[in-house]
Amino acid sequence: MRALLGFSRLIDTITEFIGKSVSWLILAAVLVSAGNAVIRKIFNMSSNAWLEAQWYLFGAAFMFAAAYTLSQNEHIRIDVVYGQFSRRVQHWIDLLGHLLFLMPFVLLVLYYLFPYVKMSYVSGEVSSSAGGLIIWPAKAILLFGFLLLAFQGVSEIIKKIAIMTGNMEDPTPYVPTHAPLDDVVSPETRP
Repeated sequence: MRALLGFSRLIDTITEFIGKSVSWLILAAVLVSAGNAVIRKIFNMSSNAWLEAQWYLFGAAFMFAAAYTLSQNEHIRIDVVYGQFSRRVQHWIDLLGHLLFLMPFVLLVLYYLFPYVKMSYVSGEVSSSAGGLIIWPAKAILLFGFLLLAFQGVSEIIKKIAIMTGNMEDPTPYVPTHAPLDDVVSPETRP
């Protein structure tokens, strides 16, 4: 289990580095969007390439941050139901969710994305818009994002098994985000 946890830590480190780094892509997308809008208004010129670059940047930020979101336990779940169970049951829900839903979906997407990206690259596919960009980098972003998500899914499965077998402390203890107001406000501060 020690080797698997080491592998999990390596994945988590890479995911965290990429997840924090891609936040700059949002700034770049905003600057490209603003620059394109200013040029369009002042000089009455427009460029499909700049518009598509903005989409690529936003797509890259979203896809590359998906694995980081999973690693931080910030993915979407139904807290109303999930929060009613003990922490042990929550771990089982997470583990089964990763094994039965996340990993099959991610692996299926990867199975179809590899030839999709390869075909786009080999054919030199370009945008159908006049002056648009080449398409394969956008498709490669999808592929890379799902690869990151697959590796992070493996890391999460390793950690869940380690937590459930007592080989690791829970790094993300569940704290409901919508706690009742009575739990938040102490009796001394009530009106």
